[in-house]
Amino acid sequence: MKKQIGLLYGGKSAEHEVSLSTAHAMTQALNFDKYEVYPIYITQEGEWIKGSLLDGPSQSIEQLQLAEGANPNSISGFLPAEQDKGLDVIIPLLHGPNGEDGTVQGLLEVMNLPYVGNGVLASAAGMDKVIMKQLFEQAGLKQTPYVYFIRNEWQTNQQHWLDRVEKELNWPVFVKPANLGSSVGINKADNQEELIAAVQEALKFDRKIVIEQGVVAREIEVGVLGNDNPECSVAGEIKPLKAFYDYQAKYKDGNTAMIIPAELDEEVYEELVVSAKKAFKILDCSGLVRADFFVTAANEVLINEVNTLPGFTPFSMFPLLWENTGLAYSDLIERLIDLAIERFEEKQQLQVKMD
Repeated sequence: MKKQIGLLYGGKSAEHEVSLSTAHAMTQALNFDKYEVYPIYITQEGEWIKGSLLDGPSQSIEQLQLAEGANPNSISGFLPAEQDKGLDVIIPLLHGPNGEDGTVQGLLEVMNLPYVGNGVLASAAGMDKVIMKQLFEQAGLKQTPYVYFIRNEWQTNQQHWLDRVEKELNWPVFVKPANLGSSVGINKADNQEELIAAVQEALKFDRKIVIEQGVVAREIEVGVLGNDNPECSVAGEIKPLKAFYDYQAKYKDGNTAMIIPAELDEEVYEELVVSAKKAFKILDCSGLVRADFFVTAANEVLINEVNTLPGFTPFSMFPLLWENTGLAYSDLIERLIDLAIERFEEKQQLQVKMD
């Protein structure tokens, strides 16, 4: 029998459009001979809409958003009915807050539904760059210096934070919303005037801001796949043709070069693998992660961040890394589905009643 798969995409997030691109790519790659695929679309206003069974990869993702029989503001449409075992697994394709941050994962846990990717803790910790960095420190992973604060702290004592950045970091710095990915709201600052403007921009997207020390280094990424015994892909290098790898370069104009595999000394690659697995385990990850690093001219390896739900767009690094490791796109999706079911079945063995 075919497995029934629910594609959960869209979302109330600034990364809504990224999710649509990922969902479109996923529908082109799923094996419809093995799976029955149901779209579950979340509008940017937070309304949930379940579409009917997809005919195949030729059906466009745009049609799914206008599915007949829409049931806004309800998740009952994909709950298992008494006469039906319901969906076998959910594939969350939600990027950013309200999807990649553990909120939807928590909902799926409460509903006792298998789902692809990281659980509540890993998703939440991986979304918050500050918490992530603090856990990396606990794991002994090397990273660039950083400063962070929340909106109220900035508004009540802006000069304190300007002075602290100048004291603890060197120009240039990168200003980021703590809880967004896909380079949304990120800007480079070379002086205090640019820093103030960058913080104001980042505060549009999050109440917590992280400011990171700029570093002259290569941007290297590694894919991690598995549950308790994760494996790593070959390494890939990002070479932006712009000042840095921003949202436009990632998702709009493809204005970047991806070199896979990256040219690295074997010792450097092995250090990347050890660090990627260590980051995977300290966050208690499962399923998939893309670990992002800086490698300096002196071959020093610094972890930048991990992405607990890397995109599957045509420009995405994660599936390309695994393709170059010998795992084709469609096989990668099947592997992720198998990992999700494996983790779910393990959880079902836990005792929930006291003897």
